[in-house]
Amino acid sequence: MQTYSGRWVFLPYCIKRLEDGRYIVLNRLHKPLGVSSSAWVVYEEHPSAAAMKITPSKAKRMSCRESDDVSVIHLYKDECIPDGGKAEHLDAYVRRLKVLMSLEVEANLLTPSDPLSY
Repeated sequence: MQTYSGRWVFLPYCIKRLEDGRYIVLNRLHKPLGVSSSAWVVYEEHPSAAAMKITPSKAKRMSCRESDDVSVIHLYKDECIPDGGKAEHLDAYVRRLKVLMSLEVEANLLTPSDPLSY
């Protein structure tokens, strides 16, 4: 069994735009956040895929490469990992996460009255 640091599984590495225009946030394993399995994941079918409006300006602010490409946005580079011991890398990652957290996300969430919500 392979083991990874929590960063590989639980922290956003990139945001990928799907063919239908929705986005999915992926970990360093290129799996949806929290997934560490080696099983194939169909991004379009994963429940975390969601509609978000990401402008080129927001993409540039989230991109570790300062790219305005909205199709794939990398939040950190392997040579500048957020848990690599350098405070400036973590600070830059947190600034990019703030932009991600500011995005409005369309999601079909269960409400507390739904029988399967808990």
